[in-house]
Amino acid sequence: MTLAFCAPAQDKGAQTASGDRAFKGYLFNNEYDVYLRINLYDQDIEVPGQELYGRLPGFMSKRHNSFYWVITSATVDDERHAKIALINDYGSEDLTATLTRKNDSIYVLRQESGSALKMPKSGKWQKLPKTLEMKRKR
Repeated sequence: MTLAFCAPAQDKGAQTASGDRAFKGYLFNNEYDVYLRINLYDQDIEVPGQELYGRLPGFMSKRHNSFYWVITSATVDDERHAKIALINDYGSEDLTATLTRKNDSIYVLRQESGSALKMPKSGKWQKLPKTLEMKRKR
């Protein structure tokens, strides 16, 4: 008798025209020098230097900086909208936001409630706008 293993079908999630999953990848904003590293489907992202958090939906950070906003939970509503909850890497502030895909390369991160989204810049805190346009890196 031969046993065959049949893997369950995997949900591909919302895909862009190029076949990529819409809420997986690297999104950045040059004006504020911030980026999102996300996989809202498999939730398998490790925050560099913060492995104790385990695998998560993603994080937000700034280039050449070790400060992170950690995405603690994420829900993909449809092919264009997702909801995320974030905490800063100290655990002292939190917020909720929506991530909307305008097209294959432009996303909008919109803070809905909670603490102000801010990042360190030149030894001070830089408050980010409540609505931030981000581009998908190819």
